[in-house]
Amino acid sequence: MQKEKKNYASKVIFLLIIVIFFIACMIQAPITGAVGSLWSLLPPIVAIGLALITKEVYSSLFIGVITGGVIYSAATDGGFEGVLNVVIKDGLIGNISDEYNVGILIFLVVLGIVVVLMNKAGGSRAYGEWAVEHIKSRSGACFSTFLLGVLIFVDDYFNCLTVGSVMRPVTDKFNVSRAKLAYFIDATAAPVCIIAPISSWAAAVSGTVEGVNGIKLFVSTIPYNLYALLTLLMVTFMCFNEIDYGPMKQHEENAKNGDLFTTPNRVNAEDVPAIGLHGSVLDLVLPVVILIVCCVTGMIYTGGFFGGESFVNAFANCDASYGLSMGSIFALLLVIVYFLIRRTLSFHQMMESVVDGFKQMVPAIMILTFAWTLKSMTNLLEAGEFVSGLVANAMTVRVLLPVILFVVAIGLSFATGTSWGTFGILIPIVTNVFSADLAGAAETGDIPALVVICISACLAGAVCGDHCSPISDTTIMASAGAQCNHVNHVSTQLPYAFTVAGVCAVGYLVAGLTQNVIVVLAVSIILLFAVLFGIKYMQKTKKKSKA
Repeated sequence: MQKEKKNYASKVIFLLIIVIFFIACMIQAPITGAVGSLWSLLPPIVAIGLALITKEVYSSLFIGVITGGVIYSAATDGGFEGVLNVVIKDGLIGNISDEYNVGILIFLVVLGIVVVLMNKAGGSRAYGEWAVEHIKSRSGACFSTFLLGVLIFVDDYFNCLTVGSVMRPVTDKFNVSRAKLAYFIDATAAPVCIIAPISSWAAAVSGTVEGVNGIKLFVSTIPYNLYALLTLLMVTFMCFNEIDYGPMKQHEENAKNGDLFTTPNRVNAEDVPAIGLHGSVLDLVLPVVILIVCCVTGMIYTGGFFGGESFVNAFANCDASYGLSMGSIFALLLVIVYFLIRRTLSFHQMMESVVDGFKQMVPAIMILTFAWTLKSMTNLLEAGEFVSGLVANAMTVRVLLPVILFVVAIGLSFATGTSWGTFGILIPIVTNVFSADLAGAAETGDIPALVVICISACLAGAVCGDHCSPISDTTIMASAGAQCNHVNHVSTQLPYAFTVAGVCAVGYLVAGLTQNVIVVLAVSIILLFAVLFGIKYMQKTKKKSKA
């Protein structure tokens, strides 16, 4: 009861803040200098803070959007009409009608339809039964999820939704909480893509520095991308060790007793389409393989592979949104033909699955829409420019640059919910600082170690902030893939992400001092395992003292 009162009071306080902003806007009292200032960070802070306090993601994101619209309108003396234009026309309508965003939404809906088809055909049930026979433990189920996440490295959106749909039956059988599944999905999406040379992420990074071979630069950053590497090590360690801590501990303890969700916000049985009882493993495996092949083909097609480009260059130049939407639609048509030939489902059942699949993805679509709109607010308020100005002024001691860039990238990515936008802002700052060094690198082909380390720190921090942020596309997709309450996913994975981030900060401090990859990796890995074993020891000691 006290918690409910606290949440209610928090909502009232934030709503009062919004009302005050509206009044200020309506009387046309402009907030002088709000654009490109600390005000620009208020909308995401309001949205994220409110979501973590109230556990209500939709209202929290919407209030964050309204906050951004009010601040921008007040800053530009737009009045009440300005708020409506910014929030509705430029924000919600602009983002829903954006070509790239529409492609992602199409991919999301089509994947939801394919998952429902596999469930109705009995493929998910059959795969779950097969997995129980071959996977003998919770550790095996967790590690299988990790391996599949590593294998699907071409795109983080595709990774999140595919791994979730395939592994949910398996992790459910072994009573792994949905929050834990969402963490495994999220931790093997962006962290894997950012160290995979053939991925949509490699394409984004390789084009940020002019005058240098983009792919070579990207590959050189991999050993120094501490957050990605250490996150994968931590996930592997956690698969085989019971050391859950923070809110995740309660979720896992409840899951072992049969409650996979912990909170009332769960996927109810009546909301889930009926699962077929007469299906085979092939009814899940083949649709997934078809989906992977079609989506990869679609991506390299948009990159010019069939026009003569190499496979690597095709990935580097691909349009992920168009490629994924086109590939998924082709895959859906082939899957429908397959089930018609198999006579597993009737045509009527398949058409019902289209509606059911769309319904399954409505929560993710709503969250994505609000998140994209909130990002538009931060862009209008020039949050990136404000942060980049702070970084440029702070970059005086070169040995401290890696850790400074890492921390700033975390904050910027967390607040804006975009890792691509974050390293797109910070990497040009690095190139400006090291312009003389990069001019020499363009002639010799050798990129200075400190430049590589600083760019790696930007990438690692961007992925870390993206991993933690409630308004990140990847975080939202991971929740959708695991069918986990979004706020539960965010709150349970934060302690894990912060653990790795703390170790990385020390690692980048060492990197700035030594500029030796072997020393940096050795110190970082040893420190990470020291922290994890320390947590495990403290948990055992606490358990013994209670006994």
